[in-house]
Amino acid sequence: MNHTEQKVFDHVKPIIETLNFKLIEVNYVKEGPDYFLRLYLDKKGGISLEDCAAASEVLSEKLDEWDIIQGAYFLDVSSPGAERPIKDDDDLEMTLNNGIYVKTYQQINGMKEWTGILTSYDGGTVTIEYKDKTRKKTVTVDRDKIATIRKAVLL
Repeated sequence: MNHTEQKVFDHVKPIIETLNFKLIEVNYVKEGPDYFLRLYLDKKGGISLEDCAAASEVLSEKLDEWDIIQGAYFLDVSSPGAERPIKDDDDLEMTLNNGIYVKTYQQINGMKEWTGILTSYDGGTVTIEYKDKTRKKTVTVDRDKIATIRKAVLL
């Protein structure tokens, strides 16, 4: 995060939390002649368009009041995406009983990748229920063995 993004993150995070959302990421970028401030929010069960609109309304007023960013920019408040990386323990908590993709550094029981339901998380391990051909199975993986972890859309 650059200086501007960090400053916005620090100012906006408490407001986002009062709305019962989680601030995932802040990006401040120039695209062509315009600048964009993008805030990515989430919550347990997923963020809706209405949630983003409500947050945008509150944040637009506060950002104008704080005047953190000099000059004109477009504010974009949105979801971080259906299959975004999981960044921290809060993300894992919000993902419980939802789709998850995990890839490990080394094989565990002959496998390195699983896509399934995150059934539990205890701070040190994640447990995934997945389908192996026709049977449901579970695997528990230590966090320090995970190379990649992200939300997953299950069909």
